[in-house]
Amino acid sequence: MDFFQGKESMTAIEWILRGIVSFVFLLIIAKFMGQRSISQLRLLDFIIALTLGNIIAHPLSDQKIGLKGSFITTAILTVLYVIGTWLSLKWPRFNRFLHPEPITLIQNGQIQFHQLAKARISTDFLFSELRKEKVEDIQKVALALWEPGGIVSVFMDTPFQPATPADLNLKTQPFVITRPIIVDGQIEMTLLQEMGKDLDWLEEQIARASADIPDVLLATISDNAVVQVMKKHAK
Repeated sequence: MDFFQGKESMTAIEWILRGIVSFVFLLIIAKFMGQRSISQLRLLDFIIALTLGNIIAHPLSDQKIGLKGSFITTAILTVLYVIGTWLSLKWPRFNRFLHPEPITLIQNGQIQFHQLAKARISTDFLFSELRKEKVEDIQKVALALWEPGGIVSVFMDTPFQPATPADLNLKTQPFVITRPIIVDGQIEMTLLQEMGKDLDWLEEQIARASADIPDVLLATISDNAVVQVMKKHAK
């Protein structure tokens, strides 16, 4: 375990072990912090990501810096991050400090230029974001907001929104989703149990496609039935 301590020189094996241990440690920390920290970065997420990156990066490039201090500091900052996230849920004022209200950039087809300055974004950037949303005429925009996560939410005026089956009083089929039940010959047992089916049922379904489960590259299910079976190519 000497690779945890700072040293004048390290062997190749010690460098490899230090990298592996740091990688596993960061995976555990990211899992503990939750998925929010790896989605759109907000103020608290940005600060913690920037800090942790620097703390772990130095021991991985400088043999004189030990891992022990970096791990302890990282653990402390992670606990503080979780506490800060919890406080933002329980304390409205702290939540507003971390996650301010969205800034209105466009209202009823009119750009709010004073709000652009408040959000510190340019008109070119705003039009770039509108193009991403396939907006060709700014006057069709009812509302555009600059979100705390750094994205622009665009809402089209009602006459320019696409019609839905509900608008046209059309009858629709129930929603179903297609999911993989076999990937490269491996069965998704959790999904099979969720469906209330067993291996005999799955084997019967696959046999209808003239295939065996180990020979299946991909099989998908929809509405409790296998809808697609792709076989592996023979070598």
